[in-house]
Amino acid sequence: MSSTDSLHRSDPPANPNPPILPFSLIGWAWVPIRSLAPRHRPRIAAHLLSLDEHDRYLRFGFPASDEQIAQYVQGLDFSRDEIFGIFNRRLELIAMAHLAYAPPAPEATLPQSMAEFGVSVMAHARGRGYGARLFEHAMLHARNRGVETLFIHALSENTAMLKIARKAGATVERSGSESEAWLSLPPDNLITRFNELIESQAAELDYRLKQQAHRVNGILESLAEVKSHINRNVPTALE
Repeated sequence: MSSTDSLHRSDPPANPNPPILPFSLIGWAWVPIRSLAPRHRPRIAAHLLSLDEHDRYLRFGFPASDEQIAQYVQGLDFSRDEIFGIFNRRLELIAMAHLAYAPPAPEATLPQSMAEFGVSVMAHARGRGYGARLFEHAMLHARNRGVETLFIHALSENTAMLKIARKAGATVERSGSESEAWLSLPPDNLITRFNELIESQAAELDYRLKQQAHRVNGILESLAEVKSHINRNVPTALE
């Protein structure tokens, strides 16, 4: 929904009263959101390649080809940016977000003051608030890293993303087929730090449990196949 390559754009409109962000944008309903690492590149690629042409258009601002998606995935800088994901019980990456931090100036010593947000959700997983939850999660991480402004560049027809931004208190400016949203973030505090720690640990535990369940299901399916094979090849007493 955002190409996460627009951090060179003009400064955000002034907002003298930055919003106080709620713990949840859509009511409390915990969703395990896990930080992704370089080893997750294949899962990230599979997720993005599953998007149809229109969804790729909304996510990147153009109908990205398979080759362009592969280049994007290989170019992800996990040491600078943050990539988050939501996995289902089959360990399929059904939603992901990219929080891209502005490259620091050579002489910069302070934390980054701006970050850009981009998100995608698989078609069968929509309508569950995953996009909003990922946006909320990105706001939390950005605040805790000293970011003052969260930026979104989206197509004007991407009403779902712009609605999420407006609901969070962002200033949205439309220019023809494209729109920009700027959200001023308050400073971090003890609560935001604690929330990030708890969410991270809970999401990691959830992922480990899903891994174990996935392995057990695999073993059970293998045993069922062996049993079925034996039943087909062992003659019965009547034979």
